Amino acid sequence: MGRLRGASVADGAAPKSERKRLPGVNLRAGSVKQARREAGLSLAQVGKGHVTAPAIFLIETGRTRPSLPTLEHIARRTGKPIEFFLADPTGVTNETQDGLLELESLLAHMRYADAIEYGEKLLSLGSSAYRLGPIRFHIARAYLQLGKPEPAADLLLQAQAHFESVGDTLMLAEVLGSQASLLYLTEQPGGVAIAERALELVRTLNPVPQTTESRLLSVLAMAQLSDGEWEAAMMNFREAIAVADTLQDLRRLSLTYHGLSSAYRQAGQHEPAMRYANRSLALLEVLRDRVSLARIENDLGLLMMAKGDHAEARKHMDRALELTQETELQVGRANMILSLAELSLQEGNVDAAAELAERALRLAEAMKEEAHVAEAHMWLGKIAEIRGDHQAVDREFELALHGLGNHGMGERLLRAHGMYAEILERRGDLKQAYGHMKKALSASRPGLLRDKSHLPVERAGSH
Repeated sequence: MGRLRGASVADGAAPKSERKRLPGVNLRAGSVKQARREAGLSLAQVGKGHVTAPAIFLIETGRTRPSLPTLEHIARRTGKPIEFFLADPTGVTNETQDGLLELESLLAHMRYADAIEYGEKLLSLGSSAYRLGPIRFHIARAYLQLGKPEPAADLLLQAQAHFESVGDTLMLAEVLGSQASLLYLTEQPGGVAIAERALELVRTLNPVPQTTESRLLSVLAMAQLSDGEWEAAMMNFREAIAVADTLQDLRRLSLTYHGLSSAYRQAGQHEPAMRYANRSLALLEVLRDRVSLARIENDLGLLMMAKGDHAEARKHMDRALELTQETELQVGRANMILSLAELSLQEGNVDAAAELAERALRLAEAMKEEAHVAEAHMWLGKIAEIRGDHQAVDREFELALHGLGNHGMGERLLRAHGMYAEILERRGDLKQAYGHMKKALSASRPGLLRDKSHLPVERAGSH
């Protein structure tokens, strides 16, 4: 009777027929009273907006157990992490432990939508309170795999607070690695610093867990690649491959090969880029990881386009888009559509390129992918030049350069300045063309143009 009465009181004493009773959470004796006194709050102030003062009194005296939502409310009001209140985790039920193992299994089998649904169910169980951090972390991982960064971001922050409060260094490093991944996936700054912190943390452990180390090396490399640090990225990718190969971790190897391929492609070294891309593709086909397959197919399309093989490029890019539709991948889809827009321009199909660029712009705006919004404006500017609309050219490139500059997108900014410089040169505006060429060189190699005002105008196509 105590458990039923406790759930009813802690959830506001609703009539039995109107509200489903939630299970009560086992608390450390005296923790709620201690937290309330340290926060300098009355019983009514702790319960404000959620439960009554008598309900808080019953919880403090151990006469009832709060539901998980009530405990989270108390934690917020008193400024304590939820783990402060929980009884010894050895009291966690076998059912909860089994549930966490099932959640991890769903992730391992790439059943991401099922993992999210199951994880949310686990969160609703009062007995799972001590495992809030791991559950939220795994749900966030599933969201990231589906390309849904917004729900993942909040879950990762909550998981970080959990692991910091319980002193779990390994899991804190894992969470930080996922936060760094989220930043580079959404093209936000700061990923390198967070990934470096994560790697530093995991290397304080003895022995160093190699699986986590390999994963964090790849995350750091991807963040460095996003910042244009090719050489550092390549070095960390190779180290990650060496560790993953030793562990025979095929999934980690496939993703690291993909990252190394991207590094070589952005450095303009297409042959090694193609070699590592095909290695990644072969492993991902075996693993049936359709989300990662979409990304590597798009990269292979870009490599084929650079070689001038438009037919093969379109085949890879079309498959990439098909895979995003099958997996409901959202983040990065606008970038894949822009790849097709660029290919259509190279094929001379201006109308198709315009339709694709507009479509990518709408999607990037909806997903708040500012760098892809800016790049869409760049291609719309190029299309406007072909159509002879000079006003539209200037308007689109102004938006593109502003957006790319705000997000520190060095190499993309270089390309936009270079493309605009060529357009201005063809228009006969050599002074502005020279200005954009200088900015293109500066974006690529900071400090290169200092005290070198005598340098001649160079064509954008040479960069």
